[in-house]
Amino acid sequence: MAAGFAGYLEILGARHAARLLAGTLVGRLPNATAAIAIVLFVRAEGGSYSLAGALAAVYGVANAVGQPVLGRLVDLYGQPRVQLPAALAAGAAMTVFACTGTEPPGLAWSAVAAAGLFTPPLEGGLRALWPAVLRREEQLHTAYAMDAVAQEVMFTVGPLLVTLCVSLWSAQAALVLLNAVGVLGALSVVLSPPSRAWRSAPREAHWLGALRSPGLLVLLGAFLFVGIALGSITVAAVPYADAHGGDAVYGWLMAALGLGALAGGAVYGAREWPGAPERRLRVLVALLAVCYVPLTLMPGAVAMVLLTVVSGVFLAPCIACAFIIVDRHAPRGTVTEAFSWLVTTFTVGTSVGTGVAGPVVQSGGALGGFALPAVAGAVSLLVLLATGPVLAPPGGEAVVAASSENDPNRAAEPRFSSGDRA
Repeated sequence: MAAGFAGYLEILGARHAARLLAGTLVGRLPNATAAIAIVLFVRAEGGSYSLAGALAAVYGVANAVGQPVLGRLVDLYGQPRVQLPAALAAGAAMTVFACTGTEPPGLAWSAVAAAGLFTPPLEGGLRALWPAVLRREEQLHTAYAMDAVAQEVMFTVGPLLVTLCVSLWSAQAALVLLNAVGVLGALSVVLSPPSRAWRSAPREAHWLGALRSPGLLVLLGAFLFVGIALGSITVAAVPYADAHGGDAVYGWLMAALGLGALAGGAVYGAREWPGAPERRLRVLVALLAVCYVPLTLMPGAVAMVLLTVVSGVFLAPCIACAFIIVDRHAPRGTVTEAFSWLVTTFTVGTSVGTGVAGPVVQSGGALGGFALPAVAGAVSLLVLLATGPVLAPPGGEAVVAASSENDPNRAAEPRFSSGDRA
């Protein structure tokens, strides 16, 4: 296992890898912190919780719409010509919102929507770059797992940075500063040689773009329910925490969920796994659904925190495995768009989960809320099982020869020689 973890250091030691990972994470800070930053700013301006929540929701919806659209533009025109202008537009829009506040309402709504819409698809862009930066299949597998783990760190640290900025300066300063830092992160990525050199493979003109892949559609359908499971936990934990210690317990439960994902992703990426990733994903999703079931026991706070850690263990491995499958099933010339669709679908699922969990908790209490993740996980598994022939390994067990997707100088080579390992 120690040798496996050395693989992370090997990847970070590859030329440009650390810069691309760090730049992407920093560039995505505005997106990771947008919801809490908007809520805190609106409240500081004297706005209601309803207005704060509505503006945060507008940002989320606009972001879900913008990611695949911008991802398609990246595939068509390259990363620097899309990512940097988008980052500047998103940062400028959020700065306008921070400077004008909630009045006039039309400007506030428009600015928040624009900030979400133009959020650059750095996440999908990084995953499109990995095969050009790394040369071996097992490195790509580890890189995707490291990517998933790094996201968990960002979504844990991001809100803490917001609250730190608010306490040191103000909610307005937090909005402006985090978006400025995000632009710098995007700039670091798009000025890197791999980003400037990357070109998508020639693509077939089709209005559906990446969505014309049946395998990708199946994956998106499954991950919609994984997102629902995750979103519902965040709501179900509220009434449980109210009955077992209040906000402190809620904070521990959310941290435990992230800790479990961190641990699971780190272990998953530290070794090679036999078999095709399409089949492995079914096992991982089944384990994810099973680990949600004990949450319905709702024991004391300490035991519940431990159960929440366990419930998060298979989340990052599922996501990392999904990255490999997207790369295998995305139609030629649509890899960034395909990754962006996965991000969008997962985000929408999380939003749906929080929305559905509210009425469920209202009528069935915390028990009903914690049953929802297990049900959603089971539905995700059923989607994968029912569509097994559709989400089959492309070309049997071999990965589609598509290295030109990420490196035009290697267009005649197969991407990897083995398709049995993700």
